[in-house]
Amino acid sequence: MVPWTTYKSMYDAALNQPGQFWLDAARRVTWTQKPRLACRTRADGWHDWFPDATLNTCHNAVDRHVENGRGGQAALIWHSCATKERQAITYHDLRRRVAGFAGGLRSLGVGQGDRVLIAMPTMIETAIAMLACARIGAVHVVVFSGYAGPELARRIDDVAPKVIMIASCSFQGHSAVPAAPVLNDALAIAMHRPQACVIVQRRACTAPLLPGRDHDFHMLEHSTPVGPVTLRSEDPLYILHTSGTTGHAKGIVRDNGGHAVALALSMELIYGCKPGDTFFTTSDLGWVVGHSYGVYAPLLNGCSSVIVEGAPSALLIQALCHEYGVRCLFTTPTQMRLMRQEGRHPLGVILPALARIFVAGEYADPTLLDWARSYFRKPVVNHWWQTETGWSITAHFFGLPECEPTSLMNEIGRPAPGFRPAIAPAFAQHSCGEIVLSLPLPPGCLAGMWKDGGVRVPSTYLDDTGRYYRTFDEGMIDGAHGVHMLGRSDDVIKVAGRRISGVQIEKVIATHPAVHACAVVAVPDDLRGQRPVAYVVPVAGTGCAPSSEEIIAQVRQVIGRWVGLRDVRFVRHLPTTISGKIRRRHLTAC
Repeated sequence: MVPWTTYKSMYDAALNQPGQFWLDAARRVTWTQKPRLACRTRADGWHDWFPDATLNTCHNAVDRHVENGRGGQAALIWHSCATKERQAITYHDLRRRVAGFAGGLRSLGVGQGDRVLIAMPTMIETAIAMLACARIGAVHVVVFSGYAGPELARRIDDVAPKVIMIASCSFQGHSAVPAAPVLNDALAIAMHRPQACVIVQRRACTAPLLPGRDHDFHMLEHSTPVGPVTLRSEDPLYILHTSGTTGHAKGIVRDNGGHAVALALSMELIYGCKPGDTFFTTSDLGWVVGHSYGVYAPLLNGCSSVIVEGAPSALLIQALCHEYGVRCLFTTPTQMRLMRQEGRHPLGVILPALARIFVAGEYADPTLLDWARSYFRKPVVNHWWQTETGWSITAHFFGLPECEPTSLMNEIGRPAPGFRPAIAPAFAQHSCGEIVLSLPLPPGCLAGMWKDGGVRVPSTYLDDTGRYYRTFDEGMIDGAHGVHMLGRSDDVIKVAGRRISGVQIEKVIATHPAVHACAVVAVPDDLRGQRPVAYVVPVAGTGCAPSSEEIIAQVRQVIGRWVGLRDVRFVRHLPTTISGKIRRRHLTAC
């Protein structure tokens, strides 16, 4: 149980005695070599957490729960919205399958530090692949299964994986989309060649196995099982790509030790979950929420985790919550809006086991939160975090005896332990500005960025002084530590909680031979939070103007349909500043 009774006592402990605070938090994790030091500055200026300690994340997420008598408890519960399949797997069976598949990876030559790229939808096998990599010290790189060939190729070349995994198909709605052609397209473009590919065969659409290259996932599960290897706390656990203002996907590196400690603490402190509780996140495993709260945090905490393939309906979410006694639901504002469209019952629903609902990925407005509270008759709150942080920067703390202030229930909450936010105002004396975080960041945040085959200091996130991490989000902080979000200060667009750089879309549009210039901006969308709108200047005098359909098709082919571009506006010129920069805010005001 948490030793604090109030938010102030908890936050002050982390602020004033950070070393002792995090060494105490580290007791939630089983170590091979226990830590004696909380944080150490690296030679490159970044920092490592628990640098004198060793552990294995897979052992903490799976094996130790079997050893402690939870082998018969459900570890993962999966439902496919497309095929209506369901599967539940106990901790005992999860250990058996993970150990066998880890042996299969070993037989393909995968070892500690090797990268394994996993381009699969949300499935039990996706989680098994992630945990198997963690078991042998390989670094998993899960990418969204809806990416087109060129986007997949970029990630292949960035991380140079020894093995690539796909499922034979994914789904758009109820339609099966074969994945092998996308993989083949990506490998035809990519400079790097993997040693092997692994395919999960699905009944809806099987894929031919190319001799000498491809291996069957379920056959590899029957390999000689291997145990968890001992890793340093700072060794990489995974790489996850995120978009930024440069338009290039950045590989965020997460470590083993700090990640395990932060997520284990968050389950108790923020979400109020205990071992044996059931946690349900609607996120795709290809995104950071799926990593943190679909797989790792619930399993590290000895919980049962419900994961879904596709976008669940309101009725399905209710059914899964009721059937499996879900204690905590983690979803997005987009999903909540879909539920509001469907949830017409004036009296709402009765789910006795459900204690609270969290939303993240984008800001949920008070009207939506009020509807959800009325419909579910439970607390429903925002919290704020990023792919780079891996867990909440600010939150509401349901693991503390003290009740959360009602004045903050529609806001993103107060800083989680170890996060020290400040405001960098654009103008002197302003109380609003970009939210920056004092270094070092707490455990669980990015250990660096993957670049040139190694882990590098995330310099693109640092301010000019090198003392603060830039969030690129605008806000203000009140006297009671409450953080109020005002908006985004860069051009990252959040489409249904998924991040895409406007520059990234612009680069694709600009390759059209009849496009002279373009700019992509975000506009509000009632369902998806935001959607991109493209302003395009055609090449003059060619008599061959591009069509909206051509541009939309081009973006879908290169990046994927999920981007949601459907509005292309042709203009004679783009508004610019004197220095030539496009005035995107002027476009959004048009």
